[in-house]
Amino acid sequence: MPTYAYRCRECTETFEVNRPMSESAAPATCPEGHADTVKLLTTVALTGSAGAPAPTGGGCCGGACGCGN
Repeated sequence: MPTYAYRCRECTETFEVNRPMSESAAPATCPEGHADTVKLLTTVALTGSAGAPAPTGGGCCGGACGCGN
């Protein structure tokens, strides 16, 4: 189940809520009971795929761009 981060505009606390994606747009009440909250943008870093080795060298002429150097 996805975790969504929120910040309360009244007490400025940040908190997380686990809920189904179908409820991602639903409002969330902070643990202190305040209703004025905003959902925070969170990112996920994806590195490679399962079973694939991590790239080495990186950048141009480090082997990743195919320039042959």
